[in-house]
Amino acid sequence: MRLSIFPLTGAVLYPGLQLPLHIFEPRYRAMVKDALARDRRIGMIQPQKPEDGAPLFSVGCVGKIIDVEALEDGRFNLVLEGEARFRVLRELEVITPFRQVEAELLEEPEHQALSPVERAGFEREAKRFADVQGYAVNWEAVMRLDDASLIDGVSQIAPFDAAAKQALLEAHDLAARCELLIQLMQFFGKRDSGDDRVTLQ
Repeated sequence: MRLSIFPLTGAVLYPGLQLPLHIFEPRYRAMVKDALARDRRIGMIQPQKPEDGAPLFSVGCVGKIIDVEALEDGRFNLVLEGEARFRVLRELEVITPFRQVEAELLEEPEHQALSPVERAGFEREAKRFADVQGYAVNWEAVMRLDDASLIDGVSQIAPFDAAAKQALLEAHDLAARCELLIQLMQFFGKRDSGDDRVTLQ
């Protein structure tokens, strides 16, 4: 499939989750207009470096524009809803101001769930990580989430570097993503507040 892509460092999207975006650059305004005129779909993907034209990571997520606010000055506020992860096969030569790729959709395992032990281990580590980072969390609401919403939701918003967030996105199933997320919380949670930022590169 052919996908218009929005390369954005630190921004990942998962199937079934939503991502709000503020679109202000002219090339991405053009991309949004093009998507709205076609199928409302955009490929969210991280560049390997935060610079213009940088090579892309291999896996991203197709998002469908489910809400759009067109501002008077040409900017857009969007909400994307993740539909499916994709793998980039090749980048296309295009005349559009925005980049496009040929991609294949990745099949997701059906009916994914964590074991009670996996879920308990994750919740225990998440509470420890939140305490270290000083986050206020409504744990009652968290406990009501299903496994996929919990693990993918935390993976999407966690304050990790681009490489770590990409590794989570590329994890082949929910259990693997959960295990990696626990490792990352342990790794990033070891920093004292006065330390330099730890990154996985």
